[in-house]
Amino acid sequence: MEYKENLASRIVRPEILALSAYHVPDASGFVKLEAMENPYTLSDELKQGLAQRLSEVALNRYPVPSYRQLKEKIALHFGVPEGYSTILGNGSDELISMLSVACARPGAKVLAPLPSFVMYDMSARFAGMEFIGVPLRADFTLDCAAMLAAIAQHRPAITYLSYPNNPTGTLFSVADIEAILHAVGQHGLVVVDEAYEAFAQVSFMSRLPEFDNLVVMRTVSKLGLAGIRLGYMSAAQSLLEQIEKVRPPYNVNVLTEAAADFMLDHVAVLENQAAELRRQRSLLAEKLALLPGVEVFPSAANFILIRVANGEQVFKQLLTRKILVKNVGKMHQLLANSLRITVSTAQENTLLLEALSESLHE
Repeated sequence: MEYKENLASRIVRPEILALSAYHVPDASGFVKLEAMENPYTLSDELKQGLAQRLSEVALNRYPVPSYRQLKEKIALHFGVPEGYSTILGNGSDELISMLSVACARPGAKVLAPLPSFVMYDMSARFAGMEFIGVPLRADFTLDCAAMLAAIAQHRPAITYLSYPNNPTGTLFSVADIEAILHAVGQHGLVVVDEAYEAFAQVSFMSRLPEFDNLVVMRTVSKLGLAGIRLGYMSAAQSLLEQIEKVRPPYNVNVLTEAAADFMLDHVAVLENQAAELRRQRSLLAEKLALLPGVEVFPSAANFILIRVANGEQVFKQLLTRKILVKNVGKMHQLLANSLRITVSTAQENTLLLEALSESLHE
């Protein structure tokens, strides 16, 4: 064992050895409110239809690598501008990885606000790029002046903007994003990550023709299809052609392709679920704000960030009551004593509120 460990330390890059693996907690037996998932399942009728579709998939064959039909449906249902195509990925994580690999010239840098989605940083490091984090303001709004200064200093190859931002739920201003797009100009890409677009109901997708350095990235995970792992992004065709070169062949499997193709024929069901979650978000935020000692931050996503007096203790008390939320307090100093709560059904939200009220009193 010692020999094997020494072998790993000799052959693995030092910056990888210094990292910790992405941790996903075991949620068995818990009310699961830590992963921004849609809590609603499909109707029996849709389950049967999906089962029939999946039963017809040729599992002995590789996917058709163009994914033409699925891409056409994505463009139709999700507002991809006419004349623009998409690249599909095994979730947004793979798309972020593709961008990092494609843009990792010697000395290239990645820039993003902090705190934000951790994979921007991790993927940059995996590709051997330097990551530059620019702290948000104390209220989690974008410090545009600091962002522009960092862009001027570092000239990043990729600038990520989570819109709305994870884990804060903040919706950065359109004017700030426009300013960043202009500042980056022709020396880099600005990736607007719209993973929560169904809950924010605002998008830069229609503005792709205005900015040839703009990439719009989304996932169907938060819309209710987290289990199939499908992300997509659109940008100028000249850029997509280069990103395609680093996309692993057959990266979207035939079951994911078939499931997504089927569900896009019934996308209204998912959109109705998103509308209900937006309603539940408002109700949950109001009730959280009534609890003593709870600070609630505005959210345009399907989660709500709160701050309490002792986040670690409250988190552990919730665990004893079988409620699993995300303890983000150690992610960044701005997030001290903060918990991120996924918006769920009325029933699960009530269980959360009861458990949180009890935990705050202990």
